[in-house]
Amino acid sequence: MKSLRVILCSNWLFYFIGGVSIAWCLCCLFFSFSFTKLSFDDEKFTGIVDRVKFDGNQMTLEVLSKERVVAFYYARTEDELEKLKETYQLGDRVQLLGHLEVPSHNRVFYLFNYHHYLLSKKVFWVFQIEQIKKLQDRRSVLYEMKYWFQRRISQIGDKTGYLEAFILGNNSMVDGNMMEAYRQNGVSHLFAVSGMHVSLLCMVFLWLLRRFFYSENVCSVILILFFLFYLFLTGFSPSIMRAVFLFILLRINKIFDLGITPMKALGYVFFGMLFWNPYVVYSVGFQFSFIVSFFLIRFQKWFCNCSYFQGLFRVSALSFLAGCPILLYHFFTVNGMSVLFNLLMVPLVSFVVFPFCFVVFLFPFFVPVLSFLIGILEGINRICMEFDFFLFSFPRLCLVFYVVYYVFIYLLFYLHGKKRKCVLFVFIILVIGHYFSGYFRSDFMMTMVDVGQGDAILVSLPYQGGNILIDTGGVVSFQKEWQKKKRIYSIAEDTLIPYFYSMGIRKLDYFIISHGDYDHMGEAIHLVSNFKVEKVIFNCGELNDLEQDLIQVLDKKKIPYYSCIKELNIDDSKLYFLNYVDYGNENDNSSVIYTKFNHYKFLFMGDAGSGVEENLIKQYNLQDIDVLKVGHHGSKMSSSKKFIDEINPRYSIISVGKNNRYRHPNDSVLDRLINSKIYRTDLDGSIMFRIKNNEVQIKTCVP
Repeated sequence: MKSLRVILCSNWLFYFIGGVSIAWCLCCLFFSFSFTKLSFDDEKFTGIVDRVKFDGNQMTLEVLSKERVVAFYYARTEDELEKLKETYQLGDRVQLLGHLEVPSHNRVFYLFNYHHYLLSKKVFWVFQIEQIKKLQDRRSVLYEMKYWFQRRISQIGDKTGYLEAFILGNNSMVDGNMMEAYRQNGVSHLFAVSGMHVSLLCMVFLWLLRRFFYSENVCSVILILFFLFYLFLTGFSPSIMRAVFLFILLRINKIFDLGITPMKALGYVFFGMLFWNPYVVYSVGFQFSFIVSFFLIRFQKWFCNCSYFQGLFRVSALSFLAGCPILLYHFFTVNGMSVLFNLLMVPLVSFVVFPFCFVVFLFPFFVPVLSFLIGILEGINRICMEFDFFLFSFPRLCLVFYVVYYVFIYLLFYLHGKKRKCVLFVFIILVIGHYFSGYFRSDFMMTMVDVGQGDAILVSLPYQGGNILIDTGGVVSFQKEWQKKKRIYSIAEDTLIPYFYSMGIRKLDYFIISHGDYDHMGEAIHLVSNFKVEKVIFNCGELNDLEQDLIQVLDKKKIPYYSCIKELNIDDSKLYFLNYVDYGNENDNSSVIYTKFNHYKFLFMGDAGSGVEENLIKQYNLQDIDVLKVGHHGSKMSSSKKFIDEINPRYSIISVGKNNRYRHPNDSVLDRLINSKIYRTDLDGSIMFRIKNNEVQIKTCVP
């Protein structure tokens, strides 16, 4: 035992394991190693249902076969959906027939990457189900127990979402808008089962076990077995894995007196998870869990030996600073009041709501009391949301910058006296520089944002000289009421605004609506309601109902708006509106916009048809256009051969939805554009043009 203690405590073993794990991780990330046992030829396989989820008319199964696969099936009717819910449960053995696909990457720069998310769960494929058949009901005792827990919670009824969040670690059942509010307030970590929850459960179970067992070792073994089962119950999320394995390692260390420090134990858990799945580094939960734990363990003296609330404040402040770079790298916003919000909510959740969820699980007649407590929690959350003026957005910078961030945070707590003050001063300068870094960007940028079957184009001038958005997108949903998600997806709130923040854009100088079709301005009200817009410009012609609804909102918010203008001066640039004739229909009334930057010519055609193109050729000299936004998503009604031959575009960009029902772009249009380089959002995702030092750089979101 003594020799084992010497080996485990030796620095050379720790650094060796760490070096091997990190080297293995870097190799996998840089060379994109895949450990899959499947291939595109696999169209049929059997497996065990490890997770089942219903979202609208979509059934999602996580199936354990040769490897874990995420499979999708779409119900065609409500009756079929209900039958699926009754038929397929946890632990069932199923046979799937369909085809494998590589998970999609993010289609908008810097936003959520589904491919990386699945890799963090060691999933390399998604499976589109064409036929599904149950072969056997669940037979595993573990799955029977997990199913019983889920069934028990669902039968309780009221506040099921919070019970699932705090007991099973699944917060998808909590109202989406409320969860977004928790995230903006900086307290969403309370709903991720992690160290706090494990510590509370440990204290309760130890208190109970010591009433029956005098041996501390017996209590430890029972606790370890319980937490291994709890790990299975909560779905092996990185945060709970870190908490459970750290607890197990420390309990084993206590039993055998191995002398492993908490910091080394955290390191061994980190290296072990990294070696098991190198792609777990993509998990935001993994990043948060280990970074915050590292700082809390390393600087625990800073918040120990003080009163509860003083200690809680220091823990919240340290956790906030430690988690801030990760928060900004992924979500671009941070709430400056989150430390104070944590002082209100952490005690309420830790000592009241979380323990009481287990009470309600055992005694459902206490549900009204839980509803009252959750009402208080949600009420505090809504009040905190009123302090949105403390919500700051920061642009996305290179990864090295965030590493530097952590060096300064570490030194801030490590050093003392004058050295700490110097570090604090430099750290504040670093934060301010990060906040205003968008003003140092010296390039012209034009991004066609992938919004599906619609248009959304962002034009940003150097040094934040002006930011212009042309259209918002907004695909009409034909889903029935029973098919809709609890939180309706918004292109403006979930795609456009986060992308603006990632680029350091906090306001739009001009929001131009090319015309009043839904796929071009369907998100306009959401945009002006949730983001600062200085001025709005409409096209020529009669305003339709959508535009009239928007004008009512603009009047309430006192945002000035104009229509049928001929040119727009912004900074040293000028936008020309070439189409100001009323053709009597929305598409042909589209604003056609021409601009020039560093000798590069841009032409945005909206949904203008061939008749408008004919008039443009007669009125203007539009030869040798560098970048053409192809009209009407590549429809055959636009981009006539005469027009394309006249303007001779160098690059043609088409905003079009993947597998859209209109079959855009039309093959004849693609043939006419053959002499230009064509970019399409359905194939390339978002498309970015950057002009710096009179050179153009083109970047697509999908490689």
